This record gives sequence, structure tokens and C-alpha cells, in this order.
Amino acid sequence: MEQKQQSTLQIAIDGPAGAGKSTVAKLVAKQLNLFYVDTGAMYRAIAYKALKNKILVEDEPSICKIAKTTEVILDHSDQRTVWCDGENVTQAIRSPEISRAVSIIAAYVGVRERLVELQRKEAERGSVVMDGRDIGTYVLPEADIKIFLTATLKERARRRWMELVKAGQDVFFEEVAQDMQKRDRQDTEREVSPLEPAQDAIILDTTGMSAEEMVDKIVALTQEDGR
Repeated sequence: MEQKQQSTLQIAIDGPAGAGKSTVAKLVAKQLNLFYVDTGAMYRAIAYKALKNKILVEDEPSICKIAKTTEVILDHSDQRTVWCDGENVTQAIRSPEISRAVSIIAAYVGVRERLVELQRKEAERGSVVMDGRDIGTYVLPEADIKIFLTATLKERARRRWMELVKAGQDVFFEEVAQDMQKRDRQDTEREVSPLEPAQDAIILDTTGMSAEEMVDKIVALTQEDGR
């Protein structure tokens, strides 16, 4: 990979589902006026496209094929809207069905290769905050600051359950917790870029912490880095 320009800042935030990655990454990007790349939304968009076209999640060849031609655009003007082939899928990709499918789909080599290529191109555009599960280990191994957020399973499931309830979805906490435990296993056991902290990552247990407290810690790290 080409050496990035020294004037740019790359912050990689990794961790399991429900650790607070997306929330914290967005707030850090806003506070530091950086470009936020929601990699999870990109994978979810592919999962949405597959399910919409009634492709079984186990059909790896078909899913990899559509990944190559699917257009996923992140609207960085508002830092939240996700477009998939011209359709606003911002809310649709956060459903429990997509959450169950995305870990399986994200493990496919063809899907990861395509999306990693797009994620690296986003980083080439300037200073970024990027969150996911393999940013510091694979996508941006030369990132200036690498954070690995974690929390207890109960805490992470509670956060996701509250997020879904707030969005108007009728789900049981136990169902969310079971889905999250299964996803943890899939993410850590997959052969391609498994979920694990980079060797030089700073591990931050967010159990009991507010989003603001997490952001303050990460912003302080950029100041220590001389930014």
C-alpha cells in the first residue's frame, strides 16, 4: 500500500457489535472535522441487496457477484445517509435480519476485497475516521491512531436493543443478545480478517461509559499524537 501523506490523519476504530464504534466514530469525526467512513453500513448495504433479491446468504458466488456491481454511496454532507443503487437504505440496513446476515456475507472474500478497495479509496481523499472490525489490522494498517472498543456482551446487547426500540422495532432483549453472541463468534472465527485488536491498538473497555466520555479519550489521544 502506498505511503499516505503526512499531513493527513487516520483514526481506525475497531471492535465487536454494540461496542459503540459508529456512534463514537461519528462524534470524533465531527469534533475533529474529519471525514467519517461507515464501513459497517457498506457491508450492510450488500446484505440488504442480497436479501432484497432473495439470494440466500449461503450463496457466496451470487453475493460476491452482486457486490462487484452494487453502488454504495455514503452521503458525507450529513454523515448518516446510505444509498444503495440509488435507494436510501439508512434505516432498512439496521434491521435484525440484516444484522444476522451481514456477518456471514462480510466473511466472503469477494465481498471484502471489493469493499476494502472502496474503503481505502475513501481514506485517500483526506483525513478520516473509519470504524469496523478490521480497520487497524487490514484496511488501514498504517493508521496514526488505532482504537479497539469493547464492552460486556450484556452492555453491548442493551445498547443495540435500545437503538432498535428507539427506531420503532418490536424486538426482545434476549433475541438481540443471542444474535450478538452468534455474531461475535462469526466475527472472531472467520478465516478472512477475523476480529482482533491490532498489535499497536489502544484497547478501551466502554462498559458503563457514555459516548461523550469515549470521545473525550480518543480526542485526547490525537492531542498526544501532536495533531
